Order: sequence, then structure tokens, then C-alpha cells
Amino acid sequence: MKTRNLIIPILAILMLMSCGSRKNLVYFQDEPLDGGVLMSEPKQIIYKPDDLLTINVSALDPDTVKPFNLPVVANNSGSVTSAQGAVQVQTYLVDYNGNINFPVLGKLKVSGLNRTELTAFLVERISEYASNPIVNVRLANFTITILGEVSNRGTFTIEDERITLLEALGLAGDLTIFGKRKNVLLIREIDGKKKFAKVDLTTVNAVNSPVYYLQQNDVIYVEPNNARIRSSTYNQNNGVLISAIGTLTTIIAVFLVK
Repeated sequence: MKTRNLIIPILAILMLMSCGSRKNLVYFQDEPLDGGVLMSEPKQIIYKPDDLLTINVSALDPDTVKPFNLPVVANNSGSVTSAQGAVQVQTYLVDYNGNINFPVLGKLKVSGLNRTELTAFLVERISEYASNPIVNVRLANFTITILGEVSNRGTFTIEDERITLLEALGLAGDLTIFGKRKNVLLIREIDGKKKFAKVDLTTVNAVNSPVYYLQQNDVIYVEPNNARIRSSTYNQNNGVLISAIGTLTTIIAVFLVK
């Protein structure tokens, strides 16, 4: 009878802990499985100072657009390197004023433009010298940094100019069980100022957040939950852990005596 009286409160506690864990761990809790949400269209990346762009110009007659590509030379090892040192690509660093130095055309203002706008601008200018040029523009240094309670912290280079917050967390191996899904912090630089936003991943509205689509140099921080903080405290002071175990033992003993 005493054992039965002990099991009932323990099961109740475990059930409460299970409910609390699900509430803190599951994504998109407010959306039924057969439901859907209309997502906003991603915005194109806007180029800004310190971006590194790769720009390649081609045409049916390669000789007509050759002056618009940086010269490519072979180094001592035999690999192909451009004049600015990037292997097999034409790279342009956007300076502090938002300009690049482009062959033939000279200094061009590119900050504030996206890929579509810059491509159209270059096609228009190059068309004054060559027929039907094809311009390919890419952002070479699109990186994001993910810190905190994720499986694989670090800085990641994005091959394309489109990535979502969820995709970024996927690159980092997802949140650990100790990460706060309701309080994911994103840090973004806009016009030289740091901006902060928080996203609740337990709600489907997270996909409509203005920061759901990431930009270059975004920083994501996943805050540890109380369990992680308590665990860290216990590791630093084993006496606290021993005291907690002693308290639990006393409670169990009281139940057994009754």
C-alpha cells in the first residue's frame, strides 16, 4: 500500500514534466498537420560595403566582352588565379563608399542594389560596347554565424543568396534539447547599426517574421533554458547537486514511512 501511494505522485510528476517538455521543445505547436500558412516572398539581398562580389561577363563572341573580365593568370603551382588573387573567379570588393572598380566602366556604385538590379545595370552599360552581353553576379562572402544551444556552432558560408532561419539552424544541426525555442535572437546590421529581433519557433507565425529570410553577416543566438543553466551551476558546485539529491532522498523516505 505504501509503495502504491509512492508511485501515484511520482507518475503525476512525470506526466507534468512530459507536458512541460513538449511545450518547450516542439516547433509550430499552433498549426494542425493538415493546415497551411501563406508565406511572404523572400526579399533579394541588398549589396553593401565589405561585400565580395563575383562578376563574370560572357557573350556569343567572347572577344567582345573580354575587357570586362579581370585578367586571369597562372601561378607557379599551375592553378588559375585572377589579378585580385581569387582562384578562378572575378572578385570585386565593395568599398566603404559602396563602390567597385570595374574594368572599362571604372568606379560603379553598387551598394543599395540587389542582384537583379546590378545585373540589369551592368548589361545596360556593357551593351554600349558589346552586343547581347550576359552578366552573372554572385555574393561570394554570404556568411552567417550561429551561436548558443545548437549542435554545431560556427560561421557558415552560404552558396546562394537565399536561406531561411530554419535552414540555417539545420546547418548547425538543430537546437539542442536545452535551447529555448521561444526566444531565438537574431542580430543584423542595417545602415551601420545593430538591430535585434526575437523569433518564437513554437508558433507557425515564425515563418512570417521579417527576419525569417536571412541576410549576409546575420548572427543567430539560441539562449539556454533553465535546465542548462541549472546543470552548469551544478557542475561548478557539486555541493548543490549533492544537496538536491539529499532532499529528494528525504522526500522519498517520508513517503515510505507513511
